Amino acid sequence: MASSSGNEDALTIPRAAINKMIKETLPNLVANDARELVVNYCTEFIHLVSSEANEICNKSEKKTISPEHVIQAPESLGSGSYISQVKEVLQECKTVALKRRKTSSCLENLGTPEEELLRQQQELFAKARQQQAALHQQEWLQETYERIWEDLHAFISVDALSFSMYPKRRFFRFSFYVQFFMHTQ
Repeated sequence: MASSSGNEDALTIPRAAINKMIKETLPNLVANDARELVVNYCTEFIHLVSSEANEICNKSEKKTISPEHVIQAPESLGSGSYISQVKEVLQECKTVALKRRKTSSCLENLGTPEEELLRQQQELFAKARQQQAALHQQEWLQETYERIWEDLHAFISVDALSFSMYPKRRFFRFSFYVQFFMHTQ
């Protein structure tokens, strides 16, 4: 089924995958010609089964080939004895896929329970809030100190005329600033 138009590699199974399966299943050495024959046979078999599954899919007026279509393909090709093995492989694939989804979670890969991670996250949030509040308070104090120094400077440098106009108000303001400085330091 593979065309000879130069895209033959696009229509074959990766040789490394087949070589790995051969090494895992066969204890003896396998000649390169035999390996090539197995690769070609596997490729043709996959094309045959997938084409038949595609026809079954089209007959059932579906757009996507489902596992049920692939399971029906060997039976319509005259290899119905393999259906139980195909179903077992399908179940194994589903199990592996489910495990892979579960283990691909970052939380499970860390080895730390989710409750512990949530507790650590809450601690980090609380620490960040405290740091933010301390920074905000420090900025507020800095602004307040600057305003007080400006007012004190204005109070000290005020001329005698303006001081004599509002002596009590300025004195109380000055004493408030002095008390504020004493309590904040």
